[in-house]
Amino acid sequence: MELIIWIGALISCLGIAGIVLSIVRVRRARKANLSDQDLRLAIQKVIPLNMGALFTSVIGLMLVILGISFS
Repeated sequence: MELIIWIGALISCLGIAGIVLSIVRVRRARKANLSDQDLRLAIQKVIPLNMGALFTSVIGLMLVILGISFS
């Protein structure tokens, strides 16, 4: 079960990295002084990455909790 914990931690770290990447992309778009419409488009492009990263992080945390529960 220890392997499940480590795999879950790795998956959670990948999810957190995706969240950080989405934050960086939105910050760059905000600092680029884009028009309101272009800023909305840039943020809309980041939303799937953010949602996928959140999902990945949650799955990883579920694996960690599952591994701890079965240990």
